[in-house]
Amino acid sequence: MRKSVHLEPEVGKILVSEPFLLDSYFKRSVILLGEHGNEGSVGFILNKPTDLNLNDALEDFPPFEMPLYFGGPVQTDTIHFLHTLGEKLEGSKKILPGIYWGGSLETLKLLIDTNQIDKEEIRFFAGYSGWEPKQLEDELKGRTWIVSNCKKDFAFSTQPEELWGQVLRTMGSQYAILANFPEDPSLN
Repeated sequence: MRKSVHLEPEVGKILVSEPFLLDSYFKRSVILLGEHGNEGSVGFILNKPTDLNLNDALEDFPPFEMPLYFGGPVQTDTIHFLHTLGEKLEGSKKILPGIYWGGSLETLKLLIDTNQIDKEEIRFFAGYSGWEPKQLEDELKGRTWIVSNCKKDFAFSTQPEELWGQVLRTMGSQYAILANFPEDPSLN
């Protein structure tokens, strides 16, 4: 069954890196696209938690013990967030049903301060992954990425280290085999 073959990149799709991509930023990464169009593309790496806690990066923020994820190599001094809160956060952008990007930071602080947000409802990223106009299309032609559909549990996976393989296995047998490729075939 080929559920995800030849999909085009668009907001709400995920990019799955091919198994032999050696780039340290994108090796075995899964990226959710938040923007895609004539101006270029923006996305967030869903499976690269850092060693930092959110409060290590944001000083003026209520205590909220959760890891900060590496969203990508562009503007790593900025913090972005994906969430399931929808209309609760004014200014948030709907990526997919049940997945939103950004919104009012002041409202977010209040919701956290009053324990109205569960950690499973939100994920924070340092930086983002960005592509100039047509750059992503060129990388797709070079087979750097596989485009697939995103599920809500991919965006908020509790096992990010398993996400790359998990996504490939949901894409059908021709992709599932890629999930078992060793990171370094010379060691096989």
